[in-house]
Amino acid sequence: MGATLVVAGAVSAPAALASQNGDGAAAGAGASGEQQDFADAAHESKVPESVLMAVAYQESRWDVHQGHNTSGGYGPMSLTDVTPSMVADGGAGAVGRSDLASLAADPSLHTLTAAAKLLSVPAQDVRTDRRSNIRAAAALLASYEKQLKGGTPADPAQWYAAVARYSGSSDQSAASGFADRVFATMKAGARRTTAQGQQLRLAPQPSLRGDTGGLSALHLKRTSSAGTDCPVRLDCRSAPAATTNYQVANRPADGMTIDYIVIHDTETSYQTAIDGFQNPATGDAANYVMRSSDGAVTQSVADKDIAFQAGNYWLNMHSVGIEHEGYAAHGATWYTQVQYENTAELVKYLAAKYHVKLDREHIIGHDNVPGPVDSLVSGMHWDPGPYWDWNQFMDLLGAPTDQGGHGVGPVGTAVTIAPDFASDQQTVEVCPADDPTGATTACTDRTAPSSTLYVRTAPSATAPLVSDPYVHADGSPGTDEINDWSATVSAGQQFVVAGRQGEWTAVWYGGQKVWFDNPGGVNTVRARGVRILTTSGGTAAPLYGEAYPDASEYPAGLAPDTAPAFGRYAFPAGQAYVATAQPAHRDDFYPANGTTRPTETYIPGAGTVYTIQYDHRLALVDSSAVTVG
Repeated sequence: MGATLVVAGAVSAPAALASQNGDGAAAGAGASGEQQDFADAAHESKVPESVLMAVAYQESRWDVHQGHNTSGGYGPMSLTDVTPSMVADGGAGAVGRSDLASLAADPSLHTLTAAAKLLSVPAQDVRTDRRSNIRAAAALLASYEKQLKGGTPADPAQWYAAVARYSGSSDQSAASGFADRVFATMKAGARRTTAQGQQLRLAPQPSLRGDTGGLSALHLKRTSSAGTDCPVRLDCRSAPAATTNYQVANRPADGMTIDYIVIHDTETSYQTAIDGFQNPATGDAANYVMRSSDGAVTQSVADKDIAFQAGNYWLNMHSVGIEHEGYAAHGATWYTQVQYENTAELVKYLAAKYHVKLDREHIIGHDNVPGPVDSLVSGMHWDPGPYWDWNQFMDLLGAPTDQGGHGVGPVGTAVTIAPDFASDQQTVEVCPADDPTGATTACTDRTAPSSTLYVRTAPSATAPLVSDPYVHADGSPGTDEINDWSATVSAGQQFVVAGRQGEWTAVWYGGQKVWFDNPGGVNTVRARGVRILTTSGGTAAPLYGEAYPDASEYPAGLAPDTAPAFGRYAFPAGQAYVATAQPAHRDDFYPANGTTRPTETYIPGAGTVYTIQYDHRLALVDSSAVTVG
């Protein structure tokens, strides 16, 4: 699922939250502004400062939220205030229209108003003023602890159950999972510069152990995980997709290896996505859906089966898809910390089970999936978009994008794209067509943290953006519209250095020599242990979006699938591209249909292909046409 190519951006923080400490002082004027807010609020409500800061880190990584995520979370503490209109308009609500009346009765969706009452301050202040937001959240946490323990103990270990309640989840796995992550943050400590420029530090407490004894008082429910394949710590349930939206298989026992994990966003609410997968008319489904508010997971298609999730059948054969409740045009406000952490746990589990390599050639966005044939290239989806924080996510997987330190090697060596997410402020144009929530009413330029860099035709900020022969068939330059993926590189991608001039670095990209701003190598690290490919025999190599066997390799009675070479993409002689993995065999799959094919048929081909980082997307090249450098 996700957004199709038409073009858009991110939502910036409200002015008050982004620029003020709550007392009117500019946030940038003193690095301790938000740190002091936590200290003051903790002292006022007698909440251990480490508990308050760790809760905020897990809710927002200390960034400002604006009410656009599924729980309607505001401020660094993500206090919630979901209204029926937010759900009816396709915005923040995680429940369906028929459940609008339940909003008024669900306290987990109105923690902001409850917290404001505890402090006797206007709810609007808690929405828009950072200091008030933190103070109100501290008061709410203290009220939970008093109800559970009768007081506010100084020992952080005693606050485990109150933290679990703060999660807002009534599910035991989800609530205790949130508390576990908060306490893990306190044990390990944390340090970060926020998107608003605040420098915060939480000192580690390595011997801390949370007291889980109070959990029973919360009367949390246990959700059955029957029919799912998830890590035990995740709140995981089953809601099988319609049989038209996936293909029954037996991966990997039938020969099809699972080599990729694809990250998507839904462009709908969590429940709407699940409902869509159960509707035979939609024709698509992902293996998993991840909720924004608490990281709950629904498995819609078993891993063994082929989910129709990436718009490329051959890649579907070899991948598992994970949808994330969110809207790409709203950026980081929708992708919550619990989504990142739970998705990382799920991806590590799947990668270990199916031997998927943890790099950005195999852990990819839907926006990295190649179009299968010429006619489909320009319309491939662009989710999860530039505001999915690939740096943070790959770090959670234990495969950081910036491993080895920043810099650029000589021409002919490889680099990994690794801009700092918070400081990589990119300006994009967002239009109403790119925002299904209806919040965007006119095309607007917005600047926000990003995982992408623009690539240009020359080493100059005024040079045109690179033109893609499919997206810009008339030869016009690329654009800064959010869904125009064709002139961007994404964090974790790897390319071969083609030149350097001043602060600019050139790489081979999409058959062209392209340039991006890279002063002092701040946006790249030297890539280690990669395969660099060049063409064999001094001639261009054709590229493909799918890799099926030769027609002669199909059993009698089966019509061969075909994947012709791209007409407008090629691997030119003299250029070089990165392929970090061994080549894969061409193959195809025909399911049993109960009549002419009583059993499934897997067709392995003799030929092999490399997957290369070609442009923003992957491409396939026949291994016989290239040489490994």
